Amino acid sequence: NIDMFNGKGGRWMLSPVRWIDTSFSFEGFRDIPLSGVTKSICGIMGTIRLVAGMYLIVIIKKRKVGTLFGHTVWKAVEFDLLSYKKTVLHLTENQMQDNKTFLSMITSVLNTDGFYFCTDYDLTHTQQRLANTSPDFQEMSLLERADQRFVWNGSLLRDFLAQPELHKFVFPVIHGFIMMKPCSINGKIFEWILISRRSCFRAGVRYYVRGIDSEGHAANFVETEQIIQYSNGRASFVQTRGSMPFFWSQRPNLKYKPKPQISSTTNHLDGFQRHFDSQVLIYGKQVILNLVNQKGSELPLEQTFAKLVNSMESGMIKYIAFDFHKECSKMRWHRLQLLVDAVAEMQDEFGYFMLSSDGKVVVQQTGVFRSNCMDCLDRTNVVQSLLARRALQSQLQRMGVLHVGQKIEEQAEFEKIYKNAWADNANACAKQYAGTGALKTDFTRTGRRTQWGLVMDGWNSMIRYYKNNFSDGFRQDSIDLFLGNYSVDEMEILTPLQLQKDWKFLTLPIIMLVAFSMCIICLLMAGDTWRETVAYVLFWAVAGVVTATVILLNGKEFVNVPKLVQKEKMD
Repeated sequence: NIDMFNGKGGRWMLSPVRWIDTSFSFEGFRDIPLSGVTKSICGIMGTIRLVAGMYLIVIIKKRKVGTLFGHTVWKAVEFDLLSYKKTVLHLTENQMQDNKTFLSMITSVLNTDGFYFCTDYDLTHTQQRLANTSPDFQEMSLLERADQRFVWNGSLLRDFLAQPELHKFVFPVIHGFIMMKPCSINGKIFEWILISRRSCFRAGVRYYVRGIDSEGHAANFVETEQIIQYSNGRASFVQTRGSMPFFWSQRPNLKYKPKPQISSTTNHLDGFQRHFDSQVLIYGKQVILNLVNQKGSELPLEQTFAKLVNSMESGMIKYIAFDFHKECSKMRWHRLQLLVDAVAEMQDEFGYFMLSSDGKVVVQQTGVFRSNCMDCLDRTNVVQSLLARRALQSQLQRMGVLHVGQKIEEQAEFEKIYKNAWADNANACAKQYAGTGALKTDFTRTGRRTQWGLVMDGWNSMIRYYKNNFSDGFRQDSIDLFLGNYSVDEMEILTPLQLQKDWKFLTLPIIMLVAFSMCIICLLMAGDTWRETVAYVLFWAVAGVVTATVILLNGKEFVNVPKLVQKEKMD
């Protein structure tokens, strides 16, 4: 039996839930068995089939983020998986182990911070999209009208879609970042909101999902919307980020920075065209800000991107390459203003969205900045925060919050809120894609780079290296399972999880560790003569170096790779 809070101070009684094989229905109170157990939940994420059968994924703990135009927005902070079956004794030992691994994968995704929902408001659409909808759209349930790009429990809710009577009990859950903060400037109180929506199409982890797929969906695509609410009026400014939209990969191989590989067998223009056709249709004009290095291993990527843009010959797409690291080297962060000034006229041209206090559309945003670096994380977030501040300056002046001549940078209290929120946004997006907090957040928070910031960047880079090489295969499998890219077959005897690693995966690292350990022991426990000691040390040192070299030369064999996903998705 399930007792579910409805987000409005009341609750829905869904008791009891009847599970018959794979069906799902709510029955009347008269049918509650005496042995029934009541469980209070905050929401339903959906259902998923694992080896042991069907599971219901529910939200059991939530935290209020804030109120968006009178609607409470929640952050889901704790989940539970409820099995349709009372026992797993019907499974073999291998099946039990696989089911346990699949459960840990789902739990791994659910434990990734950043799931948000609202029971009576659509979080998947921007303010501008919601203002340009038809009456029929307004009559739809949240589940039917949601932008499927950002519904992370879309696959989990498939069983509910065909049952309209259940739609009021389920709602779209987005993944990303939401911050809501009441702020005051010149004694005028307004609500400042930052929402980042991560796309569930071509979702994954840093090195295993790059570029685009055949449908034109870009890896790590995020739509970020900055919203202002003041005196019943509202304004928003939208930006996007996403991996460079052609076919390239960067598989981990134990090197700190694997060399990117551009596909030589795929027609890049087809996927590229699909990507930007959809972007133009949704957002209007595209101003591409490519922040990658214009030298070394990143140069071919920049050149390919520029070549593809030129091939399209579209007046709706503008390409700007800005070598972030070169321009800002030696702590010259003030040079970012060069980029902001260079695109100022374009930003003024496509503007932002604004709704008057009486509900009339004052102005609409006719284009977006589409920013990217290699990961679309650190460099990208810094630039997006600067462009968003410029839009905010104009919006607050137009709404009468800022006086003529006043600058946001001069409002110390709000500036602190603004910088910290964008830094938190960077951290959230980075943890979800790369596994660690973002780099360069000291600049976002303070407006300058610090020595401590450099130390923290070094630490996060080390953590990223470890996760990218030794745990991201599992993370990628977890995301693919959660999003329905891989479906578990209960009747399948041998799952991909049971595939064994080659012998050298365990043998060579052990030999290397033994060799280096013996080298140290020989140094600490010297032999009868110095010649004997040197001979032992050299022998074990050579053995360790040779083994380490073999491992590095075959790096792809030793990293943690996905087991569930099809090969073509990873290439």
